[in-house]
Amino acid sequence: MAIKILTIDDDPAMTELIGLLLRSHGMEVVACNDGERGIQLARTESPDLILLDMMMPGTDGWKVCRSIRSFSKVPIAVLSALDESLVISSALDAGADDYLVKPIPSGVLIAHINNLTRRALVENNKATMLRQTGSFRDTGPFKNKLLRKTGPLKEVGAMSRNPNPVHL
Repeated sequence: MAIKILTIDDDPAMTELIGLLLRSHGMEVVACNDGERGIQLARTESPDLILLDMMMPGTDGWKVCRSIRSFSKVPIAVLSALDESLVISSALDAGADDYLVKPIPSGVLIAHINNLTRRALVENNKATMLRQTGSFRDTGPFKNKLLRKTGPLKEVGAMSRNPNPVHL
């Protein structure tokens, strides 16, 4: 199943360019050019990740980010030409998960998208496991793979009870 990306940027040329790049990597892209529409699409399209510009007329990126955070945990990556530490920190404080400065090499953008969606998938799997079992214990294929590579898990348990832990 393709990763679904919602791109919110007031520049139609930018959303088109990003769309071409992401589609060439097998991703599904939904794009819009204003903040209010972006908030609506975040609700209705259930994207796997949002690429968000900060400087938009009307509802700016900070407001969009805070609004989406009020109803969703979807990863939000800011893609902005603004490269000032105060702007970056305020975007992250508004709920963004990542901040990338334009122009950005396409390979770096794809790597950040893959990283954020991979992390979100792990978190979703943990939440599902907790709802279903009441525990984060891995009883699926990962545990079996871990056993093949490390031997019985009781050895790991014994190490965790060591009264003299190793500090790194």
